[in-house]
Amino acid sequence: MDTSINSRPLLQSSETDSDFDIDSQKEIGPPVDASNDVTVVSKDARSSFKSREPIDRFNASYFVFYLLGTTALLPWFFFITAEEYWMFKFRDLSNNSTSASNRSELQACFISYVSIASTVPSTIALLIIPFVMHKISLNIRMVVTLGFMLIFFIMTTVLVMVDTDNWQNEFFIFTLVSVVLLNIASSIFQCGVFGVVGKFPPQYITATVSGQALGGMLAALAEIGSLWLGASPTSSAFVYFLTADVFILISLLSFIFLSKSKFYSYYVMNTTSASENYQYEQLPRSIEDSPIVRHISYSDILKKIWIYGLSVWLCFTITLSIYPSVTGLVSSTRGHSRWTDIYFVPVICYLLFSVNDYVGRLLAGYLRWPKEKPWLVFFLSTLRLVFIPFFMLCNAQPRHHLRVMVHSDYIFIIMTCIFGLTNGYFVNITMLSTPKIVDVHEIEVASSMMAAFLGVGLAFGSTLGLILIELL
Repeated sequence: MDTSINSRPLLQSSETDSDFDIDSQKEIGPPVDASNDVTVVSKDARSSFKSREPIDRFNASYFVFYLLGTTALLPWFFFITAEEYWMFKFRDLSNNSTSASNRSELQACFISYVSIASTVPSTIALLIIPFVMHKISLNIRMVVTLGFMLIFFIMTTVLVMVDTDNWQNEFFIFTLVSVVLLNIASSIFQCGVFGVVGKFPPQYITATVSGQALGGMLAALAEIGSLWLGASPTSSAFVYFLTADVFILISLLSFIFLSKSKFYSYYVMNTTSASENYQYEQLPRSIEDSPIVRHISYSDILKKIWIYGLSVWLCFTITLSIYPSVTGLVSSTRGHSRWTDIYFVPVICYLLFSVNDYVGRLLAGYLRWPKEKPWLVFFLSTLRLVFIPFFMLCNAQPRHHLRVMVHSDYIFIIMTCIFGLTNGYFVNITMLSTPKIVDVHEIEVASSMMAAFLGVGLAFGSTLGLILIELL
C-alpha cells in the first residue's frame, strides 16, 4: 500500500507550485546515493490538511521582505556613492587635492581594487553557498550575516570622523579587507533572503527584488541631497554610512520578529506548534510521526532552472557593464550650467535609472509575462545587448578611440529609462518563475542558485565595465 503523503496545503495557490502533486511526494524511503545531492529529513507539521492558513496581519511580513531586499544592496550603494569621501581620505597630502587631474596613487587605484575586492570573494561565496547552506540553519545564517554587516559598517562609520592622514596605507588595507568581508556576508545574506522568499507567494518575491532597486534610489537621492546642501565629503559619507547602519539594524530586528511569526512558520519552518491558526485533520500516529525523507539533487534542480539562471546572469552582466561605469561618464551636450555640471549625472544616470528599475520590478509583479517560458525570457534578455553599443556611442568622457554619435540628451534620457525598466522587469520575471518549476522542497536551493547566478552576473558585468571604459 502506498504510504506517501501529499503535503501541499489544500488552500495553497497552485500557481506557486504547479508541478507539485502527489507523485512528486513519493520520497519516503532510502535516498538515492549521489555525490552532489543532499537528503533532508524532517517531521513536517504541514503534511496534514489544514482548514485555513495564517494571515499576514497589516502586511507586516510583506514590508519586512521589502526591507530585507533594500538592505541586501543598500550598504554597497552607499559605499560606492561616497566616492568623494574616499578621494578625500586618500588625497595627496602635499597638495591636498582631490581633483581627477591630480590624483595620488591610492586615489587612482582605489576603485579598481574595490571592484576586485568586492566581486571576486562575492562570486566565490555565491558559487559555494547553495551546496553547503543545508549545514547551517536559515535563521542562523540570516542573523549572523546581518550582525556581521552591522559591525563592519559601524566601524566604517566611526572611521569617517577619525583623522587617517598619518596612516593612509593602513586605512586603505583595512577598507579593502572590510569590502571583502562585507561582500561575503552580503552574498550569504542575499542567498538566504531569496532562498526563504521563494517559499512565499509571488508578491513577496516582488517585494524583495523591488526593495533592491529602492536601495539604488535612496543612495541617489542621498547624493543629490548632499550636493544641494553643499555638504563636505566627510559629512556626506557619515550620513550615508549612518543610514546604512540604521537599515541593517532595523532589518536584523525585523527578521527576528518575522521568524517568530506564525505566517513565517507556515511557509518556511518544517515544524510548527499547533495553535488557533492551524487546524489539522487527525492522522494515525504511525503516519503523523513518520519523518519525511526528501532527496534534493543539485544537478536536477540546475537542469530545471538553468535557462532562467542564464537570463538573470545575462541581464545583470549587460547592466553592470554599462551602469555605472559608462553611463556615469556621460556628460550633457547642452553646454555648462549648474544642472549640466552638477546634477545631470546623479539625476539622470543614477536616480532615473534606479526609478525605472524599480518600476520595472513592480510591473513584472503585476503582469507576470511571459509565464513559464524560459527560452522566451532568455531571448528577450539577450536583446538588451543593443544597449552596450548605444551607450558607448553617447557623450561619455574622456574618450580616446570611439566617436560620439549620440548628441541628444533627450535620446540618452529615453534610452536610460528603457534600460532601467527592462532590467527590473526581466530580473523579477526570472525570480518569480523559478519557484514554479521546482518541487516545494527544492525552492530554497533553487532560489539560492538564482541568487548565485545574479551575483556572478554582477561580477562579470563589473569586470566588463572596466574593459569597456578603456575602449571609449
